[in-house]
Amino acid sequence: MKVLHISKNRIPTTKKSLNRPRLNDPSHSKPLPPLRLVYAESFFERLIGLMFRKKPLENEALVIKPCNSIHMFFMFFPIDVIFINDEQRIIKSVSHLKPWRIVWPVKGATAAIELPVGTVQEYDLAHGEYLFL
Repeated sequence: MKVLHISKNRIPTTKKSLNRPRLNDPSHSKPLPPLRLVYAESFFERLIGLMFRKKPLENEALVIKPCNSIHMFFMFFPIDVIFINDEQRIIKSVSHLKPWRIVWPVKGATAAIELPVGTVQEYDLAHGEYLFL
């Protein structure tokens, strides 16, 4: 199982720093759980994504690479989406994206990560942060 770790700092230079918990922020009363990553690797997996899925995502994220735009056609629940570049830096985030919407191509994006609704706010994800996938 692969786990999503997020850092508020620059890219860490030691292996130890890659394995630290996502947040050491005292303003969070409970630690946030890591998200299990599911990779859409083939053309067909990227094309289908979360379409036709009945249950919303829970503690998991779908990584679609290569990808610089998404659509929400045939989706039954809202999601959060972040777009990252080659350096795994967040270059755009979209919260509460509803079914039947489109996110047009994001310049510089190489991957999209589809997350449970509310994740961007809960994890305080922002433009410029690095992800460790």
